[in-house]
Amino acid sequence: MRQKALIGLRKYQQAQRRTLPRKMKVHAAYGSAKLLHLGKRTKKNAAPALLIPSLVNPPYILDLSEKTSLAQYLAAQGHDPWLIDWGHPEPEDAALDLAGHIEQRLLPLIKTMEQPPILIGYCLGGTLALAAAQLAKATPAVATVAAPWDFSRYPADNLKTIITLWEKSKPLCEKLGYMPMEILQSGFWALDPERTIRKYAAFADMEEDSDAAQNFISVEDWANQGAPLTYGAAQELFEHLYESNKTAGGSWSVSEQIIDPTTLDCPSLSIESSVDRIVPMVSSPPLTDSYQSSLGHVGMIVSAKAPEQIWKTLSRWLSNHGG
Repeated sequence: MRQKALIGLRKYQQAQRRTLPRKMKVHAAYGSAKLLHLGKRTKKNAAPALLIPSLVNPPYILDLSEKTSLAQYLAAQGHDPWLIDWGHPEPEDAALDLAGHIEQRLLPLIKTMEQPPILIGYCLGGTLALAAAQLAKATPAVATVAAPWDFSRYPADNLKTIITLWEKSKPLCEKLGYMPMEILQSGFWALDPERTIRKYAAFADMEEDSDAAQNFISVEDWANQGAPLTYGAAQELFEHLYESNKTAGGSWSVSEQIIDPTTLDCPSLSIESSVDRIVPMVSSPPLTDSYQSSLGHVGMIVSAKAPEQIWKTLSRWLSNHGG
């Protein structure tokens, strides 16, 4: 399998990319972050749906291509999708931690919208969305997809790997003012190295210009790209969340408020994966509604089964809660 994986890796490196232009209207910007409008308002009283990606990797995983786009699927179902693009941090952003991304980027962008949106956060974006939902009192509903909350429920070996990665890279990151994407990516690979081998071996057998092959290339390009994480955000993520579990431990505060999803006064949904190695299902936030899937961390967003198994469920939930 390793030999076939090397063949698949060379095939990926040499593959031609399809250029798929996506129309993204910039509605507002704060610092490096932008608010993009991906749809159009079709129902006068319906709340817009704001997609909040992780700070890790680019936001376009939620609008990957014409054929694979959660955002465009929601638009086709009559919802009004918007998207946060966290952008590329500037040198002066080095101290911007997770709370700062919420206070100085996310909440100000939300305030520029005519109507309070339903928040939909993916991965770490879901964790940030829960804080924003608590602080933005008028939030009609909040949903998370593969969002981490209780970091004590991670497998001990995985936690050790992640924390050790940070301890070794911290001096360099502090000097740079950011955590390079390459370091983050190496941590993800370390959580499940065999999966990397399997996926490239499978890609070796795909027809070169098939939709499956192009989707694989688009997802891998996304996974290997992304802006660096500010030093402040990296330090808070690894020391306060992974190591100290301040979220589930009841001591994570933003704007001098302890963030507690159980106190939200709006409907909430957690979409979780039973096979997720990056965010184990048992680490998901305690929300009023939950939905379990057998698709993986990225598969819930971009796999061929995602529209039927995940997107339809999310769309129905949005419609039932004002979206």
